[in-house]
Amino acid sequence: MTGRIVLRLDRMMVERGRSLNWLAEQVGITNVNLSKIKNNKVSAVRFSTLAAICEALDCQPGDLLEYVDGDASGD
Repeated sequence: MTGRIVLRLDRMMVERGRSLNWLAEQVGITNVNLSKIKNNKVSAVRFSTLAAICEALDCQPGDLLEYVDGDASGD
């Protein structure tokens, strides 16, 4: 089974003490679209959006992205 990339935006927002509304305003996207990113309901994220999130949360892309091995679930 193939691995996948998982967004850990929710974890970073908690670590930074930032709300969805605050981050959406900083990044310049709607709460709905940011919520989809936060909940891994997207298949792609623009680099410009990723860069804006990193700037707002003072983090690196690697802090937000995680590779999960397809065999990790034990299937």
